[in-house]
Amino acid sequence: MARAGLYKSQVKKARDMLLAQGKHPSVDAIRIVLGNTGSKTTIHKYLKELEEDEGVVQGRQINLSEEIQGLVLHLAAQLQDEAEATIGRLLADSTEKEQQNAQTLATANQEIERLAKDLQYCKQALDEEKKAHAETLVALHNETITRHTLTQEVADLKDRLAENEIHRQSLEEKHQHARNGLEHYRESVKEQREQDQRRYEQQIQQLQAELRQLQQTMVVKQDEITRLNQDKTRLISDLSYTQENLRQEQAENRGFEQKALELERAEQQSKALEGQIAAKDAQVTDLTARLSESSKQLESLNTQARSLELELTTAHAKLEIQQTNWDGFMKAVRVTNVPSDFMADRDDEPPQKRDFP
Repeated sequence: MARAGLYKSQVKKARDMLLAQGKHPSVDAIRIVLGNTGSKTTIHKYLKELEEDEGVVQGRQINLSEEIQGLVLHLAAQLQDEAEATIGRLLADSTEKEQQNAQTLATANQEIERLAKDLQYCKQALDEEKKAHAETLVALHNETITRHTLTQEVADLKDRLAENEIHRQSLEEKHQHARNGLEHYRESVKEQREQDQRRYEQQIQQLQAELRQLQQTMVVKQDEITRLNQDKTRLISDLSYTQENLRQEQAENRGFEQKALELERAEQQSKALEGQIAAKDAQVTDLTARLSESSKQLESLNTQARSLELELTTAHAKLEIQQTNWDGFMKAVRVTNVPSDFMADRDDEPPQKRDFP
């Protein structure tokens, strides 16, 4: 920590130390001895004051005796020691106060940090409170809208309640009419029930008469049952005979079934043969188609042959005409005595007939 201040006695000790070492007591040298502390201006001022004090003391020492000079020096030394003690105490007090101030400053800094944190917390709380206030305003606005909506709904419900009251009165009137109609229906039902009861009693009487008639009929039927039992005995005997015949017929049926199986196999073979016949029919149809096509081709060839025969007949006719003309020509030549050299150049043979296909 830097020293609180520079005193004149400190500058004097440093100067005396430099003089004892045989060095010049300059301001920089004294400041180095003091540990590079103190202002150069202050050190220069104290050196000047010390020179002035030493000059006054030296002037006074000329007139004073040595005893007074010793006493003055002793008092000066005592004053210097007291001053140094006082300065030391003041330095200690100053250091203690400085420590106290430093501690107080640290405490104040801590308090400032705490207050800064509290301020930050208060700011956050204020922001949250502002946010909550804004949300509260929004909620209040929504609640106001909701309240207005609910008020409108209450008014609508009151209107609907009035309408429902009118509808209820209308329903009550309809209900009264329905009750009146129900009473009328009950009376009509009562009359109808009485009529049905009378009709029921009449039907019971009729049924009793029919029951008596049925009882009489039942006696007749019992006689018929007795007769039918006799017929039943007879029929049982007939049934035994019929069952025997049935067994014989079943045996014959089994033979018929065997024959039916054989017939079924024959039918399957017949179906297979029918399939083969159908295939053969398809082949025959195909061959018939081919035969028809061949017939058409043959007819076309016959037409061509007839045309060629006609051309051949025409060619033979032309050839006969040419042969006749040639013979007449040769006769004419012989009659007129054509020169022999001219006849030598000609061929005496008539032109040969061409063979046409």
